[in-house]
Amino acid sequence: MLTQKYILSAHSRIQQYVRRTPTIALPEGDLLPNTPVVLKLEQLQHTASFKARGAFNAMLSMDVPKSGVIAASGGNHGAAVAYVARQLGHRAEIFVPEIIAPAKLARLESYGAAVHVGGREFADALAACQSRQQETGALLLHAYDQVEILAGQGTVAVEFEDQAPNLDTVLVAVGGGGLIGGIA
Repeated sequence: MLTQKYILSAHSRIQQYVRRTPTIALPEGDLLPNTPVVLKLEQLQHTASFKARGAFNAMLSMDVPKSGVIAASGGNHGAAVAYVARQLGHRAEIFVPEIIAPAKLARLESYGAAVHVGGREFADALAACQSRQQETGALLLHAYDQVEILAGQGTVAVEFEDQAPNLDTVLVAVGGGGLIGGIA
């Protein structure tokens, strides 16, 4: 179960591996009338997204077998898993859909992952990934449906609260829900 205590534990666990990304305060009215806005610059994190936080927490808190880690991704989660696996000395396999952009595919390969195309859409890639995981016994890291991933991604909020303690509202972009799931 995801708790604040577990997110704080994740923060301590991954702190030496991730960047404490900066915040920037926009002048009142720059973005919204009569509203101060503070941005958390997670694009400056390893692999250019918050996803490295979840990948580090998962691999540091779970037993990674000799067969390594495996994930399905459309890009950022796979990049984070591949990067973190390389940093921690694990093997990584990433399953992607056919529709992945060539630049994202090259990026995954640049981190040393074995990349497999697993169908037309993400759901197909996930199914292929799960099937392969059954064969290899690799640790499956889900992009947004795994407490260890969510807790790592929730460490964004731990830093943000420390850097901007007077926040009263936080707006979070939502894709699969991994970031908001960790922050909420």
